[in-house]
Amino acid sequence: MLERLQDLRRKLYEAAEARGSLTDPEVLAISEEADGLIVELQQRQREQRMENRIQKGL
Repeated sequence: MLERLQDLRRKLYEAAEARGSLTDPEVLAISEEADGLIVELQQRQREQRMENRIQKGL
């Protein structure tokens, strides 16, 4: 998942450079996909922390 995020980051940078605009539809689409992946990663991290607390009896 982190590799996918790095790939999207690279694509986002390249698209923004090629299009010359951060508001280009292609750039926005890549950004939205990356945002969704970031949210998913954050949710997984939060769930993992909660599981760790439960296992430790906190």
